[in-house]
Amino acid sequence: MDGSNSKATGIAFIGCGYVADFYIATLPNHPHLSLRGVYDLDAERAKKFSEHHEVRPYASLDELLADDSVAIAVNLTNPHSHYEVSRRCLEAGKHVYSEKPFAEELWQATDLVEYAEQLGLTLSSAPCSLLGETARTLQQALAQGLVGQPRLVYAELDDGAVHQMNFRSWAGPSGAPWPYADEFRVGPTLEHAAYYLTWLTAFFGPASEVTSYGGLLQPDKAPDVDPTALAPDFTCALVRFHSGVVARLTCSTVAPEDHSLRIVGDEGVLSVAECWDYGAPVTLRRRVEMSESTPHYLAEPQRIPPVRPTDRPFRYERHHGHDMDFARGIADMAEAIRGGGSPRLTARHALHVLEITLAVSSAEGAAHTVLHTTFDQT
Repeated sequence: MDGSNSKATGIAFIGCGYVADFYIATLPNHPHLSLRGVYDLDAERAKKFSEHHEVRPYASLDELLADDSVAIAVNLTNPHSHYEVSRRCLEAGKHVYSEKPFAEELWQATDLVEYAEQLGLTLSSAPCSLLGETARTLQQALAQGLVGQPRLVYAELDDGAVHQMNFRSWAGPSGAPWPYADEFRVGPTLEHAAYYLTWLTAFFGPASEVTSYGGLLQPDKAPDVDPTALAPDFTCALVRFHSGVVARLTCSTVAPEDHSLRIVGDEGVLSVAECWDYGAPVTLRRRVEMSESTPHYLAEPQRIPPVRPTDRPFRYERHHGHDMDFARGIADMAEAIRGGGSPRLTARHALHVLEITLAVSSAEGAAHTVLHTTFDQT
C-alpha cells in the first residue's frame, strides 16, 4: 500500500494484530488518509503485516512518533496498552484515534481526555458506527418524530457461543490470530457495548445511572487462560438517561448471535437487525388504532429510506460476516483537524460511553452506579 499521497493526512498504525487488517482494508474508502507506516512491539508480526500490505514498518515507536509526516497515531494495541501508548502519542504532539476501549480504567480515560485538551490535540475512539448510514438514518427518524416520544430501548449484543467455536483458528489476512486470551480477559461488554451505547447517548443525550448484572457463565472456555482473570461473559443492564428514556442492554458470548435494536415510542417502534452493518435497513412499525373498541397494534413494518445510498465497503468472514468501515472514524477526525473543528466522535462523548460501559462490565452479580461524566450532545 502506497502511503505517499502528500496532500492527504498522514496516519500511522501502532499495533499490527487482528484488528489492524480491518482498518487497512477500508483505508481505500478515504483517499485523504495516507498510511505512512506501522509499528508493533512484536517485530515478526510487524514484518508479516507490512509485507502483506506493502507498507513501511517503523523500527521503533520512537521512530514513528518522530515522523513529522504523521499527524494521527492510530492506537490498535491490546486494551491493556491503550492508555500508555495513547499518552505517549499525545506527549509527542500526535492526535490520537484509539481502538475501543480507549482505556481500561475511568481515571486513565479522564487523564487522556484532559491531557489532550490541555495540549490542544484531538482524541477520539472507536467504534465509529455512529457515522454509518444506519445510525444516521435512525437518528434522523427520531428527530422527525416518527415514533413520537421515545420511551424504551432493547439493545442486544450477543455474539454467539464463542466457546463452542474454533476460535483458535481465526486469523486475519496478514496472518495475525484472533487474540482470544485478551478478548476473554476484557470480556464482550468492554469490547462491544460501545457499539450501541455510542448510538443511544448520541440520540438521547447523557445517561444518569446504570443498574446491571454480570456473570461468568462459561469459566472453562479456554483452559490455557487463567479462569480467575476472565471477565463476565454475560451482562444485562438498565441504563436510564436524563431525557427519561430507559434502555436494556445485553452483552454476551453465550447466547446465539443477535445484534438487534428496538426503540419503542408512543407512536411506534424503530428497529435495526444488525449494528455491525453500516447499511442495515431501519424499519418502522407505526401504532394504529382500528376503532375505539380495539387496542392499539403495530402495523406492518416499512423501511425508512437511508440518508444516502449505502455502500458495502468490506465484508470479512470469521464466524460471521459484517460490513463496517473501520477507517471512517479516522477520516472524520482528519477532516475535523483540517477544518479546525471537533470530530463527530468527541473525546468527552467517548469518556461518557466508557463510564457506562465500565459500570456494566465490572458488575459481579448485581450493581447500581450513578454516573458522573457528561458531554455536549450535538
